[in-house]
Amino acid sequence: MLWFAGVASVQFLAPVALACAVLASLLLALVCARSRALRLLRRVRVLMLAILILFGWFTPGEALLVHWPQWSPSREGIVLAALHGGRLLVVVSAVALLLERLSLERLVGGFYSLCRPFSLIGLRASELALRLMLVLRFVDASPRGQGAVHWKDWLRDDEHGVELQPIVLMRERLGARDVVVALGVLLVVLSWSLS
Repeated sequence: MLWFAGVASVQFLAPVALACAVLASLLLALVCARSRALRLLRRVRVLMLAILILFGWFTPGEALLVHWPQWSPSREGIVLAALHGGRLLVVVSAVALLLERLSLERLVGGFYSLCRPFSLIGLRASELALRLMLVLRFVDASPRGQGAVHWKDWLRDDEHGVELQPIVLMRERLGARDVVVALGVLLVVLSWSLS
């Protein structure tokens, strides 16, 4: 829950605070979860390029390159691209740290616990957690780097000698400390939204 609140709060940081958050989160991720952070950063490089192009060249404003205004990105677009790219970097660093510190079963179990109260409005937390577990398990075991892979190859696990393990959904129980943290986060969000 604190992780969700932290990721959500990054969206509202001022540019200077966001720059500090980007530096701190990247440094922390590279120290505590280096290989996972580098792998995740490598995977989002195309998204970062898309953010730069879409915001830089498609946001109206003053041309950055005065002598070639028709080919130049706008200053306002570059600022927006830096803001959104920074937010993405903080989130990717936070994901690397979270995945490094929690096992997949505990992560999905915690997600299941957080989603259980939404069953009152018809959300099936167990099905959502099971789907998340399947996605994370198969993405983690994807055969990248082994040549060209077609999506149908993922369906033929028996040909690759991979035996599927049963999926166990852990049910994490919310303790007193978890309830206090949840109420604290809720109070901070409410006081911040009212001010």
